[in-house]
Amino acid sequence: MNKKVRNLLIVCLALIAVGGIGYVVYYMVSLNQNEDVYQEAREVAKPEPAEEPAAEEPETVIPIDFEALWEMNPDVYAWIEIPGTQVDYPILQSPTDDGYYLNHNLDGSEGYPGSIYTESVNGKEFEDFNTVIYGHNMKDGTMFGDLHEYEDSAFLEENSQVIIYTPEKKLTYQIFAAVVYDDRHIMKSFNFEAEDGRQEFLDSLNTLRDMRSYIDSDVAVTTSDRIITMSTCIGSEDNHRYLVEAVLVNEE
Repeated sequence: MNKKVRNLLIVCLALIAVGGIGYVVYYMVSLNQNEDVYQEAREVAKPEPAEEPAAEEPETVIPIDFEALWEMNPDVYAWIEIPGTQVDYPILQSPTDDGYYLNHNLDGSEGYPGSIYTESVNGKEFEDFNTVIYGHNMKDGTMFGDLHEYEDSAFLEENSQVIIYTPEKKLTYQIFAAVVYDDRHIMKSFNFEAEDGRQEFLDSLNTLRDMRSYIDSDVAVTTSDRIITMSTCIGSEDNHRYLVEAVLVNEE
């Protein structure tokens, strides 16, 4: 290899290295900026309550300021919290594109980490037998990254509650399963309108034997219940999803 070719190769490698570093920096800055957006949403949605004279409290208090959230993005329709994890986010649904919030953030910007969202096959009142909620598996545990903590059955036993707020009600769910599942589109793969379709899905959870899967057999779930499926990816396993399943136990 002559000197000219060697120098050219060195320059090319240097440019590749600089480009790679630049992309990583851009990616990290973008993630931080978008997490700032979600932190702003938390501050807007959960203002410090003003001190008022003691008065009779209404039966149900919705601590989320949806009016303020709608000013940020009118596609927000609910809020999800999982105590003991970093899951504390608005839930969105695009009226025109089911995949939009896979790679669009709360402020409408394109890129990671995207949003916590549902597809139009599910209603926004959580009245369906199964509502599937999607979120990215971020390495720092944000979005739905912390769902993987449920691979430890002890963590599930200590952090089994999920709370969802809508403008009208508070829904409390209990986690009954955390499983490695295939990548089929759940809402299109089971006929949830029929009882046997609902039972087929529940049975499919109980047949999983992956060491990362756990079913809490003490929680009874039937086809007349309402459940949520929180779905995220599993690293490089493109043909699998990690699902955390929870059943509605209280509605206020």
